Amino acid sequence: MKTLYLDCSMGAAGDMLSAALIELFEDPSKIADKLNAIGIPDVCYSIEPSVKCGITGTHMTVTVNGTEEDEHLHDHHHHDDDHDHDHDHHHHDHDHHHDHVHHGMADIEHVVRDHLDLPTEVKEDVLKVFGLIAEAESHVHGVPVSEIHFHEVGTMDAVADVTAVCYMMHELKPEKVIASPIHVGSGQVKCAHGILPVPAPATAYILKGIPFYGGAIKSELCTPTGAAILKHFVTSFGDMPVMSVSAIGYGMGKKDFEAANCVRAMLGESGDTSDKVLELSCNVDDMTAEAIAYATEKLLEGGARDVYTVPIGMKKGRPGTLISVLITPKDREKMVELIFRHTTTLGIRESELNRHILKREIENVETPFGTVRRKVSSGYGVTRTKYEYEDLARIADEQGIGIAELIAKLP
Repeated sequence: MKTLYLDCSMGAAGDMLSAALIELFEDPSKIADKLNAIGIPDVCYSIEPSVKCGITGTHMTVTVNGTEEDEHLHDHHHHDDDHDHDHDHHHHDHDHHHDHVHHGMADIEHVVRDHLDLPTEVKEDVLKVFGLIAEAESHVHGVPVSEIHFHEVGTMDAVADVTAVCYMMHELKPEKVIASPIHVGSGQVKCAHGILPVPAPATAYILKGIPFYGGAIKSELCTPTGAAILKHFVTSFGDMPVMSVSAIGYGMGKKDFEAANCVRAMLGESGDTSDKVLELSCNVDDMTAEAIAYATEKLLEGGARDVYTVPIGMKKGRPGTLISVLITPKDREKMVELIFRHTTTLGIRESELNRHILKREIENVETPFGTVRRKVSSGYGVTRTKYEYEDLARIADEQGIGIAELIAKLP
């Protein structure tokens, strides 16, 4: 299975993630040309080699109207910012005609939907990432999303980083994206409202439910943009899986620390013949057959991989039913809630299982009776095919023949 692993042991920012991904392509400069052709107003991308702790990687520079801005200084600002950050390179903002213009989510939506030369699904990804940032800003500042505004230069910089990542993810098409727990740094960060703790409040909000940690490095290692990109694309967080790696990218940050300040991306193949599922189970002795059938139906509708029941003998000699529900780890909370809602149980057991599975695909087969779907399962030296039962039943009815007779006539 095509897998992308992101090592965020020095955090993540939009420019670091885009630089790491661009190194996974055979010709990064060609990708940079494509990014410039997308048409983000006033934005220009350039890549250059960057050395951190003796390791060479790529640094992605985004200039807006010829000015380079630092995403760290703009990501968590609200509409009343005065943008006086006491950083020398900010004072030339006043030389530009766009000084203190602010953008809200509606403006970003307009730019993305109407100006960018991108496939629709990439535009949707960009807007979903910005939706996560705006939601976090809204929560932190206590104002509706419609009132959240970003400073123009900082925003276009973030739009550029997010668009670059979304475009490259679309081109790379990983089936699985895994990231390490995220190192967020420690200490404090200066923003327009004053001095805030690291991770900045918006970053902390976005990272809810994601494993992250602090450490000795006194700096903001993970920005809201970096956090939102990871939250949107990463399918699971944890150790690097066993994988055969075909490309490695180092995306360098701006600052220097004792540790190499980079996001490392690895693209390759990981085994797809086993996967982890959770089994949630409970015993009930006071549910009717109808109620159990209804619960089974609701759990399958809710996303369970499988639900099955087993008749059991319980205490005091009562006959009962064991209800077992197989789920993916990400659905745990939702499924626990559904089991309590639709059964009478007072407790649910959970165990982690490793499944060994055959790779499954569905192909359309042209037959004298029209198109019929056929499941093809393969792996472990085995290949099996089976026609989709619903299709067979429909054609058997139409032809007025039995299913066995129909199968004999199919290719």
